[in-house]
Amino acid sequence: MVEQTLQDPGTTSAPPAGAASGTALSAPTGRSTRIRWVIAGFCFAGLAINYIDRSALSVALPFMSQDLSLTPTEQGLILSAFSWTYAVMQLPSGWLIDKLGARIMFGASVLLWSLFTGLTTLAGSFGALLGVRLGLGIGEAGAYPSSAKAVSQWFPQRERGGATAFYDSGARVGSALAVPIVAAIIGLFGWHAVFVIMAVLGVLWVIGWYAYFRTPEAHRSVNAAELAHIHSEDDVEESRVEAGAKNGRIHDLLRYRTVWGMFAGFACLNFVVTFFLTWFPSYLVEERGFSLLKLGFFGVIPGLTAIAGSWAGGLVGDALLARGWSVTRTRKTCLVAGMLASSVIALAVVTSAAWLALVLLSISYFSIAFAIVSVWCLPADVAPKDQVGTLGGAQNFVANLASAASPIVIGALAGATGSFVVPLVVTGGVAVLGALSFGLLIRRVEPIRV
Repeated sequence: MVEQTLQDPGTTSAPPAGAASGTALSAPTGRSTRIRWVIAGFCFAGLAINYIDRSALSVALPFMSQDLSLTPTEQGLILSAFSWTYAVMQLPSGWLIDKLGARIMFGASVLLWSLFTGLTTLAGSFGALLGVRLGLGIGEAGAYPSSAKAVSQWFPQRERGGATAFYDSGARVGSALAVPIVAAIIGLFGWHAVFVIMAVLGVLWVIGWYAYFRTPEAHRSVNAAELAHIHSEDDVEESRVEAGAKNGRIHDLLRYRTVWGMFAGFACLNFVVTFFLTWFPSYLVEERGFSLLKLGFFGVIPGLTAIAGSWAGGLVGDALLARGWSVTRTRKTCLVAGMLASSVIALAVVTSAAWLALVLLSISYFSIAFAIVSVWCLPADVAPKDQVGTLGGAQNFVANLASAASPIVIGALAGATGSFVVPLVVTGGVAVLGALSFGLLIRRVEPIRV
């Protein structure tokens, strides 16, 4: 493997003990190791740190704005800035992940974003804060495509739903923990300490990732039984792809309607989820009158339901495949159902009860997390094996253009109307549009023949 050589020089000369070369293994004996789940666990932890870091500013911003004298317009630009560079860097990040491997690129991404997280504590003006958020977006761009790449290497298709749900729930854990953790640190030490602590945590993760991650064939702890399990569906997947598929490029993939359906649906999904990562704490403080204590206690609830949503998305998807459902029917069912259910965010505007609004927002976030698991299964389902990172980066690029627009649009509408009523109704409409995109634009989920 080219990637294997680039990733792990000097470690790929021989397969694990008991394994034959290539993927055609004789029936192994003995109990299979489960190193693939440790790899998924690393992805889980990396994305948890990722989302705490990107969400920390959202939680701290109502209090930082007092020190830095930020206007609502400036706050909207700062919340949006992360997505500008995050989106732009998806394409080169995905390409580099396919060339250099997840080990190098995921580690480099975490190291870079941890640097900019630490620098946030030095920001003393609108311009400086805008700059570090742009840098954070560059660093975090490689996280999700790297995770998708790692899962495509380490898991057969029938387990990718569960594995994707596991690592994606790390993002939900991070966004949920960001509220109480950041609120507690601000209360004890002030907002500057938040970014120093998170930068150190990121560096510690990088050390562990570089020390442990290898491709399955190069990992010394993987036995023959697990290697056979990982490659057990290779023949089925490869038989549906023409011989020349592995020589395709990203512009070849863009000829397919399924790819555009992925792009459009994920863009709508990201518009909705970005509300929870940016304006949600401000919504609770400004619209519902939450104090710092109430924000830290109740603000975590939607994030916790999103964790359950991620797990449900993976379990339901894998269960439907196990019952004999086709990949197309399984993925589209999960995507459309999740997006439609998330549109209940719009109903939060019709109640004056804060607790009921919080319930509706929690259902919306649960449903978005349910759908996003299938979104991140699609690159491995659709792309040739050497383009999983590229397609994952491309769909994330388009989706994060919507993420960049989301806080600006919501902030502008909230500023123009004086409340979050119109922004939440618009967000619910975008969720319905996402369901239509996944349901009507995507015809079949199968390997693309380039």
